[in-house]
Amino acid sequence: MLITGWANPYDLLNDEITLCKEQGCLGTDAIRQEFLALDRNADNDQKVLELYAKLKSLEVSPEFRYEEPSELEAIHAARPAPVALPACALDDDALLDRLHGGWTGRAVGCALGKPVEGMGMGQTFRAIRKYLENRGQWPLRDFFSMKDVGDGLEIGCPRSCKENIQFMEEDDDICYTLIGLLLLEIHGKGFTSHDVAELWNHRLPMAFVCTAERQALLNYNMFRCNMKDGFDRELLRTWNNPYREWIGAQIRADFFGFASPGKPEQAAEFAWRDASWTHERNGIYGEMFIAAVEAAAFVTSDPLKLIEAGLAQIPAKCRLAEKIRRTMAKVADEQPDVESFMTWVEQECPNMSPVHTINNAMICVYALLMGGMDPDRTVETAVSCGYDTDCNGATTGAITGLARGRRDFGGILAPQLHDTIQAEFSEFMSVKMADLAKRSLAVVKKINP
Repeated sequence: MLITGWANPYDLLNDEITLCKEQGCLGTDAIRQEFLALDRNADNDQKVLELYAKLKSLEVSPEFRYEEPSELEAIHAARPAPVALPACALDDDALLDRLHGGWTGRAVGCALGKPVEGMGMGQTFRAIRKYLENRGQWPLRDFFSMKDVGDGLEIGCPRSCKENIQFMEEDDDICYTLIGLLLLEIHGKGFTSHDVAELWNHRLPMAFVCTAERQALLNYNMFRCNMKDGFDRELLRTWNNPYREWIGAQIRADFFGFASPGKPEQAAEFAWRDASWTHERNGIYGEMFIAAVEAAAFVTSDPLKLIEAGLAQIPAKCRLAEKIRRTMAKVADEQPDVESFMTWVEQECPNMSPVHTINNAMICVYALLMGGMDPDRTVETAVSCGYDTDCNGATTGAITGLARGRRDFGGILAPQLHDTIQAEFSEFMSVKMADLAKRSLAVVKKINP
């Protein structure tokens, strides 16, 4: 059944071959050669299905050294030793300020990265730097200008550019955080993955979801009447879905961290429920890692401790943990600039999609370590690195915003948004971040008595 929600069957199969190779499967190169030999002008549905079947039957190489389960109990068993953190002793006023800072940071980072998202994915950090240098704006210290200097370089999202910015405009990174708020308001801490799927179905327009999310949601609507034995995560996250280790779940982490001050394990478990029906393996771990980091940001602002708190919630021997630890060592040893770091990332992750979980998580870790936990400097660093610029800006902005709070947020970026998000869906057509912080605090008090 060649029903797809994001790409044509050929691109879908090509990405599935890449995923299987990344997951250590033997025989992917031979299957790719069969794929490349297909005549795309012919009717190849049957051949495509045959190649899919071959991929599903591949064995994992005995040299694949990683331990990467997707189910929660197995993930817990594969974690490293726990990290000790102090209990959260913030009173309601302090919690409200931290939550306001988290919403502000997510919006600031997302808005900063939106205009160069396409440039960061297609032309990488080099084009972003060239764009800024040609306009006398390198290093990045403010929202991108649309100034035409005759170099032929163009950016998008004019409402998020320096000349026009007045608020955080609609973006999937923001919508998922808002959906997380709604989810816990409606269902509380007992929500299920099925509840997530249903809420998306009723509240998120299909145009607001991409890659793994779009395919999983399409799968849910195709198969929901046939799931007689319950909610089938494995079917939903794998059917025609080669994006299941991409960044989509990682950008959905925020509200689970917001709702769990000082409780990284709870935040990561919430994130697993959210991620496990659209993603597997490192796609799940990315959301668990970020949610745990954000929960820890209520009780420490030390970036090394934050990263360790996140790593404590994912398998010690997964590819994501390995690359995060290599990033930490790289920064500790060399303090590399953006160009040096991203050149190294390209070498570490060759041929990896620019919207994969792992390489973008490496950028987030680098930005946290190099940005000194200053919200503006951290999101500017993340965006300057390229790849999924709005996602990484939003994630690092949320972490630093939680750690700093709104009163100590500082910088020049936040005032330009006028504390406003115009998400253009559901009840969030236009909403103040201060009001979102109040609603978030009510959730925190409800689920953490």
